[in-house]
Amino acid sequence: MAPRRVQTYDDYGTAVQQIIVSTSDTDFLDQLIPVLKDASYTNRSNILTQNLTQYAEARESDIERIGLTKHEEFLSSVNQLQDVRQGTVTLTTEILKLNQSIQESTEKLAEQKQALVSTRAVRENISDVSDALKESLKILHAVNNAHELIRKKQYYAALKSLEDMQNEFLIPMIQNKYGTQYKLADMIQKSIPASQKSISEAVMNDLNTWLFRIRETSQFLGEVAFYHTEMRRSRQRERIEADDFLSHFKLNSAIELVFDESEEFDVLDNEELQVDFTPLFEALHIHDALGQNDRFRNDYAATRRRQKELLIPGSVSLTSDDESSLSSLLEGIAGFAIIEKATMRRVPQLRTAIDVEELWDSMCSAAISLTTKALGEVGNAEILLKIKGVIALFVQTMAGWGYSVSRLDEFLVELFDKYADLLKRRFSDDFQEIVSTDDYMPMAINSVEEYEKVVNVSWFTQDKDISELTFPCVLPFSQMYPLCCIDIRNFLNQFYFFSDDHFQHPTKIDETLRKSLDELLTEKVCQSLVERLSTQYLGQIVQILINLEHFETACQELEQLLIRARSSASAGGPLKLAATEQFRDNKKTAEKRIFELVNSKIDDLVETAEYDWTGITTPTEPSNYMQTLTRYLSNIMNSTLLGLPREIKELIYFDALSHASDKILALPLSNDVKKINPNGVAALALDVSHLTDFVDGLENGFMLRSNLDELEQTIQLLQSENTDEFFDISTRNKKYSRVHAMNGPVLLEKLTSQITGPSASQQAAQAAQRFANFSSNLRFGGKS
Repeated sequence: MAPRRVQTYDDYGTAVQQIIVSTSDTDFLDQLIPVLKDASYTNRSNILTQNLTQYAEARESDIERIGLTKHEEFLSSVNQLQDVRQGTVTLTTEILKLNQSIQESTEKLAEQKQALVSTRAVRENISDVSDALKESLKILHAVNNAHELIRKKQYYAALKSLEDMQNEFLIPMIQNKYGTQYKLADMIQKSIPASQKSISEAVMNDLNTWLFRIRETSQFLGEVAFYHTEMRRSRQRERIEADDFLSHFKLNSAIELVFDESEEFDVLDNEELQVDFTPLFEALHIHDALGQNDRFRNDYAATRRRQKELLIPGSVSLTSDDESSLSSLLEGIAGFAIIEKATMRRVPQLRTAIDVEELWDSMCSAAISLTTKALGEVGNAEILLKIKGVIALFVQTMAGWGYSVSRLDEFLVELFDKYADLLKRRFSDDFQEIVSTDDYMPMAINSVEEYEKVVNVSWFTQDKDISELTFPCVLPFSQMYPLCCIDIRNFLNQFYFFSDDHFQHPTKIDETLRKSLDELLTEKVCQSLVERLSTQYLGQIVQILINLEHFETACQELEQLLIRARSSASAGGPLKLAATEQFRDNKKTAEKRIFELVNSKIDDLVETAEYDWTGITTPTEPSNYMQTLTRYLSNIMNSTLLGLPREIKELIYFDALSHASDKILALPLSNDVKKINPNGVAALALDVSHLTDFVDGLENGFMLRSNLDELEQTIQLLQSENTDEFFDISTRNKKYSRVHAMNGPVLLEKLTSQITGPSASQQAAQAAQRFANFSSNLRFGGKS
């Protein structure tokens, strides 16, 4: 029940009326207390008494009036009134006492009420402060919770806590402007950007730490990626060995990838290495929540560019395996690029393909520039081959990640050009040394094993089966030939080594190999051999000729080998080495040089001939020069020229005998010989007979004998009893067809000049006339 409202009394008459008409003591007191309380506050208790007196006097007047009319009733009423009065006096006394007591109580009550009011105000203030503190504590707790989450690196949760605090507490307080809470809310609201900035900075610190670790592990990541690629190479080689058809499919081709599906390997998550992208995702998520995506992308891109610059050293070493080596650089680039590609695939909105390709091109250009600069110090082809292997492994690895490797393929072509130049230079020196240090003697073989080694490396086919050979034996070529064959095979192998694993320009190798091989064989082998033909040693020239012939055969075999080895991309058709023709042509040069030396020796021997053309006796044995000549021809055929092919030996014999015949015939035709007698002719005939006997004893003497026909017929003419037969065309064609038409008369004139007797002058005159007629017929084509 609501409390009764306290009524304020200004007119106590009404109050007295209400008090009098109260039906009970409780009601009486209920009416009296407020009046007394009010009177005590207003100090108008006298007015209340007066009102009560007036009321009593009015009642007495009424009683008196009633008593006059109703005496008995009046008397009884007077008695009652006296009682009432007496009671009223008593009551007044009690009221006064009560009033005094109430007044005292009221003062205490007023004091207590004042204290209560003050207490209530304080309590309300305390309550308000408590409520404000509770709300403030909620805000502060939210702030502390956000900062605690930051310390725990739960950045998104901290950011979400700040956002919830704003929506739930700060914004409503700021909008309603609640007293002190407004100030606190406003202050915290103004600190929110700083908190968000601290979250952003903390995230970036973690991200930078992650990026630093990624940069530190880039080289190891690249090393793991290279190892994985090498394992794929090995598996592909094994598959090719099992099925040659798979050799048409390179690494990273669709077929190879399908075959390798069973060998799953995650470069970024394996037993050796695990790359956790959580810090990057968290940083991107935080900046997305802060609406700072563009700034974060720019900052991240700038950081990666700086890290790329730190990754590239000032120089690289191509001859060492330390941290400054090319392999370390390429491993670092590979790891960096793999992280970039993985980032782009996981977070497409952070790294675009253009950004990644730009960094990739920059790193490739830097690596190529550094390598090119360092190549000037490399003079060993094996080092270049090792460099090519590292770059090829790098190319195959990065091609598998979808990077463009065309620039690196172009650089491999440049590397191949230098490699080919170094190879050619090295093998040029080797060939030069082999040619210059050769003994130019037939190669001696001491055992079957040695023979097999030589045959396996040389393009040489023995006429006899190995079981028919006896050791030690001698092979026709000198030691330089198998050594050059070994170098040629090594040269071929090392050229094709460059195409192993990865090289996109096989036709470049085929064409460069052909040209380089041609130049080496032509300039360093063939030309060197030709230069040595100037020697005066017949045996050395013969050996050079034999070597030239075997090199010609080797070149023909090389042509077929190069056709089989060339790539399918190369043009088809026959392949010709210029060296083949060079060796073939210079065989003729060597043959001519042999002819020159043999003929020179024959000239020297014939020049030692000492015929007494007008001798008085007939010799009984051949001249010394003729015996020496036949002995020389026999010796060179059985020793020096023994290793030559039969047709060449026959050709040399043929030419030597023809030249000897000409030189011998030139002896009597010499202008120094004025006269010849039969004894001189007999001496010449004896030497010619000795020469023909020697030729008849040769294997092909019948064919070679024809070279001496002119010499024999000339001797027969000079020994003929009827020399006039020479001047008869029909007879001359039968008996003296090989005798030179001009030499015969000259010799006959020298011979006839020796005839003595009475008709000598006459015979001489007749001979002169016959010679004149014979010469005239020869000039005009007539018959004698």
